[in-house]
Amino acid sequence: MFCTFATVSTQAKIQELTTELKKHNYNYYVLANPTISDREFDMKLKELETLEQAFPQYADPNSPSQQVGGDITKSFNTVPHSSRMLSLGNTYNKEELQDFDGRVAKLNGGNSYNYTAELKFDGFAIALRYEGGKLNQAITRGDGTQGDDVTANVKTIRSIPHQLKGNFPPKLEVRGEIFMHKAAFAKLNEERAKSGEDLYKNPRNTAAGTIKLQDSAEVAKRPLDGFLYQLAEHGKEELDHWDSLQRMKAYGLPVNDATRLCDTIEDVWKFIEDWDTERKNLSFEIDGVVIKVNSRLQQQEMGFTSKFPRWAMSYKFETERAESKLLSISYQVGRTGAVTPVANLEPMQLLGTTVKRASLHNADFIADLDIRIGDRVFVEKGGEIIPKIVEVDARNRASDSQPTQFTETCPECETVLVRPDGDAVFRCPNTQSCPPQVKGRIEHFIGRKAMDVASLGEGKIDLLYQAGLVRRAADLYTLDADQLLGLRKTIPNEETGDERIVSFQEKTVENIVAGIESSKSQPFERVLFGLGIRFVGETVAKKLAFHFKNIDALMIADFETLNGVEEIGGVIARSVIDYFSIPENREEIEELKAAGLHFEVVEKELASNALDGAKIVVSGVFTLFSRNELKKLIEDNGGKNVSSISKSTDFIVAGESMGPAKKEKAEKLGVKMISESEFAEIIE
Repeated sequence: MFCTFATVSTQAKIQELTTELKKHNYNYYVLANPTISDREFDMKLKELETLEQAFPQYADPNSPSQQVGGDITKSFNTVPHSSRMLSLGNTYNKEELQDFDGRVAKLNGGNSYNYTAELKFDGFAIALRYEGGKLNQAITRGDGTQGDDVTANVKTIRSIPHQLKGNFPPKLEVRGEIFMHKAAFAKLNEERAKSGEDLYKNPRNTAAGTIKLQDSAEVAKRPLDGFLYQLAEHGKEELDHWDSLQRMKAYGLPVNDATRLCDTIEDVWKFIEDWDTERKNLSFEIDGVVIKVNSRLQQQEMGFTSKFPRWAMSYKFETERAESKLLSISYQVGRTGAVTPVANLEPMQLLGTTVKRASLHNADFIADLDIRIGDRVFVEKGGEIIPKIVEVDARNRASDSQPTQFTETCPECETVLVRPDGDAVFRCPNTQSCPPQVKGRIEHFIGRKAMDVASLGEGKIDLLYQAGLVRRAADLYTLDADQLLGLRKTIPNEETGDERIVSFQEKTVENIVAGIESSKSQPFERVLFGLGIRFVGETVAKKLAFHFKNIDALMIADFETLNGVEEIGGVIARSVIDYFSIPENREEIEELKAAGLHFEVVEKELASNALDGAKIVVSGVFTLFSRNELKKLIEDNGGKNVSSISKSTDFIVAGESMGPAKKEKAEKLGVKMISESEFAEIIE
């Protein structure tokens, strides 16, 4: 009976681990949103491999232990790799690294060998194919045997040459990593914060998500970079790895200089130790060191397992963590009323910075960790911008320790909080008078993607609020220079102890007044976005504006009417109705009207009516026009841009690398597909 029970339990455990790891693979490779650390994943994978070896009859043929990555996305054409893009085996300590060296020695039968040691970039893998020295194709790792063709997007990366230099072979394939520098990532998040958008999680995920965007023009706005580290195809010439890196440099390819030729595994270990310390000074993220046998001949003789090359190993740095004490929990209120708990900690050093606070996300996170005031906690940063508490040491918890009770009232206005059904967060319902919500909405209103009043910002809005001059966006349009001149406020930096002075001198006041006046020219769709209606982003605002034509028609629209607008679902419809049901919001709109803002679509004169209301989908990569240019031409010639294919779609302007799912749907529905040159002929 015991054996039967054990067998059933083992089978269930294998199934559980298989399902869990497949999910994590999907999150990492397809969604670019990992939910566990690399180390946690590797530990679970090792557990699964051990069980499968002991009980092979229960192993899934498609087990994560037999796969390199995740599934292929359907947004791009899939292309087979010339040879498999394999992952590397991981190790986390010196003993395991020495074991690897022992296996290398054994496989080489006593012959001498050496290693190359290289930085392991925290980005995503890419394969580049050159023909005649010209960049012909860029392919993601995908599942290791085939990947997505992202050539147009990769061509926007300045460090990736379109044309090789020197005496290059007719055909060349190189592999490497695409990433985003820390400073570029921080700037991108700064811009998103100013416009009221959610912040990106970390540089790696942002880079991976960027390269999968359908519009290469949008990719170009995000500064990606890359390093190449493998010569996969080089004609008939066989080069050792170190020599191949030098040859790649000669061709003008970006190869990182922090690479060392090592005679022994001890030399490798010294390289690892050096970079474990120095990595915090790099402008980009690394998460370890890659070790490769240098000789190409020895690599070939050593061969591969089903997943990994036997001649290479990845040493993973420990995610830096620090221990601290939870002193207190404070609560922050966003412009939508969401209340976020923040852990206040004893100051500690983490990745070269002093950390005093860490996000606690929401009430469920606090309950799941059972985190309490006075607890010793472990904090990690890794690629995250905001440090996070990952573990609580409850062993030495005080006997009188009490579970944390999430605040019941708003920390700013003391209004009782609510948690709507299906919402992960508590919210303050006092939308009209809660200071952070009021200021947050005004900051959103003046943001770059809304009214674009660049002369104002968070500090200046706070000063105007403290002076009692603004309580809502409409108040901006009643300000005059005399009210502003001489206003002054000192803003302390809690992290550094420094102070920043915000003051309104004559030139500043002139810029503010001019910026507010200029904002009156913004079109209806941007004004609508600026109102800050929950779930109404830029795209939705434009859809609503052009469907209803003016604010009055939008305000009286019922649920069925709103829900019937293309791409407007029930959640958005309900949010719009709720917003306009508040008398204060309707009053403010009347005041903004009186100030001269645009609350109706200004019908522009069409270049032609050649498209006469046709619903058109633009999909793929183009050479004559950018996607944005095509969409503008559609509108200028009387057509309508739609994002999804349906029976009502009149035709598709199809470029290269059109997603196979869209193509299949178009063929199934009988929707005509035309090239960009055919489109140009229609509107001529």
